[in-house]
Amino acid sequence: MTPVDSVSVTQLPFGILPDGQHVSVFTLTNRHGMQVKVLDFGAIISEIHVPDRNGSFADVVLGFDRIEPYLHNSAFLGAVIGRFGNRIAEGRFSLDGKDYQLAVNNPPNHLHGGNQGFHQVMWQAAPFTRDDAVGITFTRSSPHGEDGYPGKLDVTVVYELDNDNALHLRYHAVTDQATPINLTNHSYFNLAGQGDILGHELSIDADRYLPVDAGSIPTGELADVSGTPFDLRQSTVIGSSIALPHEQLRIGRGYDHNFVLNKQADHGLNLAATVREPQSGRVMQAYTQEPGIQFYSGNFLDGSQQGKQGAICYRGALCLETQHFPDSPNQSHFPNTILRPGQVYQTQTVYRFSAE
Repeated sequence: MTPVDSVSVTQLPFGILPDGQHVSVFTLTNRHGMQVKVLDFGAIISEIHVPDRNGSFADVVLGFDRIEPYLHNSAFLGAVIGRFGNRIAEGRFSLDGKDYQLAVNNPPNHLHGGNQGFHQVMWQAAPFTRDDAVGITFTRSSPHGEDGYPGKLDVTVVYELDNDNALHLRYHAVTDQATPINLTNHSYFNLAGQGDILGHELSIDADRYLPVDAGSIPTGELADVSGTPFDLRQSTVIGSSIALPHEQLRIGRGYDHNFVLNKQADHGLNLAATVREPQSGRVMQAYTQEPGIQFYSGNFLDGSQQGKQGAICYRGALCLETQHFPDSPNQSHFPNTILRPGQVYQTQTVYRFSAE
C-alpha cells in the first residue's frame, strides 16, 4: 500500500445471513494508505493494515474473510460488545428493587451481552469523509428485553480513521428505562501480523488490578500490582511474565484481567496502554476515557478456527478492551454502569498506530 491523495471509504458485499440480509464490508483508507475494514454485521473490525518501520503493511487484527465463521464468533473477534462488556456473575443483577436474569452463556456467568449480543446483529451504517478523516457511523435500537436487559437502548458507534494513523471509537447511547451498559470493542491485535504475541512488549498505566475468583468474577478487591506479574507499568515482554507462578495467572490461564487505570486527567483521553512489537517496530497506543482496561492474552484461542491467515493460534493475539469493571451491577463500590432515562452514555477510545 502506498500513500494516497485523499481519504476514502468503499463498500463491497461480504456475504448473506441465514435470514437473507446482505452484509457489507466497508474499507476506510487514510492519506498514508492505512486501511481499516469493518462490517455492518456486529460492527466488526475485520482488518487493520498498518506499516512497519520499513513501510511494509500487515494486517494486525484477527478475523475471517467470509461471513459464515462470524455467525459462530465465540471469541467475539473484532466486534462491538454490548449491552455489557465482560462478565456478570450468574447472569443476575437487581435494579431498583427488581431482579433480572440474563443468559448464562459463559457458565456459570453472563459474558459480553449474551447469546445474541451486539456482536450478532446488523447495524445501520452511514459512511462519511472529511479532509482529515474517514469513518462510519453505526446505529441500532436494542429493544426492551433483548438478551434479558431492561429498556429500549438506542446506540451509536462511530469508527473514525484520521491521517495520524489513529482509529477513534466513539460510543453514545440513551435509554427509556434504567439499564446496565458497558460498551467496548473486542479486537485481537498482533502487531507482527503472524505468530504469537509472547514477544510483544506491553505497558499498562495501572497501579491496581481486579483479582478474580475461579469463575473469573472480580472478588471486589482493587489489588496493588507491585511485586506481581500484573505490574506492567514499565514496558514488559509478555512472554517473560505470563508463565510466572501466580494464582491469578493460573485462574485465567494467563492474563484475562481488568486493570484499574490511573487517571492523568479528569476529562478527555488518557494513555492507558502501549504495545510494541520489536521485530517490525510497530507500536499501538490505547487512549480512553474509561476507568478500566481488560488485558486478555488469547489464552482460549486453540487453533480450531481458520482465520484470514490460517489457524487462529494459542496466544496468537491480545485484546485491550477499554471498559468499566466486570460485574459492576453487583458490586456497588465499582464505578457506576447504570444508565437512566434522561442521561447520555458517551465515551471514546483511540488506538493510535506508529512505527519506531
